[in-house]
Amino acid sequence: PLFILFLLPSWNSHCQSTRPSYLDYWEIVEGLRGGFSNVQEPQKQEGYMLKRRKWPMKGWHKRYFFLDKGILKYGKCSTDIEKGKLHGCVDVGLSVMAIKKKTKCIDLDAEENIYHLKVNNLSVCEAFLLELSHLLQSMEVLHRTYSAPSIQALQVSTLFVISFSFMYRKGLLIIPKQDSVDESRPLVHQVSNESRASIAESLTEFFDAQEVLLSASSSENEVSITVTSNSYVLPDLMSPGSVDESSVICRRRSLLPSPSPNNSTISLWNILRNNIGKDLSKVAMPVQLNEPLNTLQRLCEELEYSELLDRAASTQDPFERMVYIATFVVSGYASSYYRTGGKPFNPVLGETYECDRPDKGFRFIAEQVSHHPPISACHADSKNFVFWQDVRCKNKFWGKSMEIVPVGTTHVTLPEFGDHYEWNKVTSCIHNILSGQRWIEHYGEISIRNSSSDICQCKITFVKAKYWNSSVNEVEGAITDQKGKVIHKLFGKWHEAVFCGDPPSATCIWRANAIPVNHEQYYGFTKFAIELNELDSSLKLLPPTDTRLRVDQRLLEEGNLEAADEQKQRIEQLQRERRRVLEESNTTHQPKFFRRSKDDTWVSNNTYWELRKDPGFAQIDFPTLW
Repeated sequence: PLFILFLLPSWNSHCQSTRPSYLDYWEIVEGLRGGFSNVQEPQKQEGYMLKRRKWPMKGWHKRYFFLDKGILKYGKCSTDIEKGKLHGCVDVGLSVMAIKKKTKCIDLDAEENIYHLKVNNLSVCEAFLLELSHLLQSMEVLHRTYSAPSIQALQVSTLFVISFSFMYRKGLLIIPKQDSVDESRPLVHQVSNESRASIAESLTEFFDAQEVLLSASSSENEVSITVTSNSYVLPDLMSPGSVDESSVICRRRSLLPSPSPNNSTISLWNILRNNIGKDLSKVAMPVQLNEPLNTLQRLCEELEYSELLDRAASTQDPFERMVYIATFVVSGYASSYYRTGGKPFNPVLGETYECDRPDKGFRFIAEQVSHHPPISACHADSKNFVFWQDVRCKNKFWGKSMEIVPVGTTHVTLPEFGDHYEWNKVTSCIHNILSGQRWIEHYGEISIRNSSSDICQCKITFVKAKYWNSSVNEVEGAITDQKGKVIHKLFGKWHEAVFCGDPPSATCIWRANAIPVNHEQYYGFTKFAIELNELDSSLKLLPPTDTRLRVDQRLLEEGNLEAADEQKQRIEQLQRERRRVLEESNTTHQPKFFRRSKDDTWVSNNTYWELRKDPGFAQIDFPTLW
């Protein structure tokens, strides 16, 4: 038998509940906040539990349960599990859980079905919880002190915490019973409508290489489905893009210095009514309408799930490689879901941004190479892939909505296979820009092709929402061969997850990271976005044109709106003066780190990182941008 252990929502307070444990109430178990980005795969867990039938709602049946990679499967016995003869399976990471301590009941709401379990004895689990609390406190001290002796002393306990954390990331932790526990001791399961919550809040914070999806048409009780076993790899530790463990302990900030300002007093209509149908990149906006990131950093956000490219670079089958490339394309839109409250800063001509992430295995550089039209170019490389693009966005206000139309092509090469993938971007639209609840929509078709080989192609459709259909944010895709035959199907939602195949045997390729709990107060930033503008002592070698050094953006991040607005106007005036000088001298601006190619696109001149290393940017002449 197994014991199912659920942690309380107050994980950040080291699992200490704010209410007495004996009360008879339901608690929704939220996802792990923060946690480890690099974890080891825990052992599989299995055993008998009692499951309550869906209809009629009475009677308990003994079933054999099996937990692996966050998927909880069950059948009549272990032999059925081994043969793939399942009565059902639950993706715990996409479910909402609630617990009632007094009766030891557990609700597991998987949307399509509701599962009922009950725990008779949690004494062993409580002991593990107490031990975990002490270990987490020890590890926090370890991260602050970086003490080598402490690392050695905690080697064994760290492995336990990592394994513990891994299972809970999927919302469920199963601990094997002690030898003295009776095998027939049951566990039971119960779910109420109170446990329903946003799927986005229950998403896990790590990449699932392969998972099994239970289809909406599958019955929760006695429908047999066959599921093939799939290999699992944690890309952070085991993919070709992984790095040594020394980079893992690098702590980055998890909170902005100041929450986002209240811009409800600003009349957007007064600002925009004279600019309907115009390109808003040329319209001056109050700093309160901005977020403390700019377009160059937004380009870097598209690499949040770069592990998908690492997986593609280690996949031999060209059709499967296209699956990972296509999923990476979709993942680049995930961070925009909560970002309707503000616009990014427009980079000034010559502004740059660097992002060196050894923990993710890539380094990134971007530069504003043109002002009219505004063009941002970027380049990222790792030992597994090269990524580059130049973006020319047109932002237009149409009265109730603002449309963002990107122009340009995005490129990724995989040197291992000689692949060169190219794709376009879809249109984005922010609805209810003046009143009501704002929401963002992406629609259109993306075509991905490998210019080095015509063996396969991919088309992804971002489905436009219809007023008679409540389903939004859906994506559909197909990977075809040279004859147009569909080899793989993709489906999902761009802000949640992407699956490959057909239910009930579809495979989860990617899930969005959990959004920070206080995201609404901090511009809707993801954890990755919060880290992008961080400035610390390790970044002494930045050029003076780097976005992290931009004064108005930094002041907005710190909550000083009045000073930020003054600096924004001063920086924009400096740009106008530099432009006038160029016009008077009949010269054009020359970007430092990018060059124009023959096909009129901007590509890296491959000088940034060499100059950064030797002789350094201090000896290079840069314009005064701020």
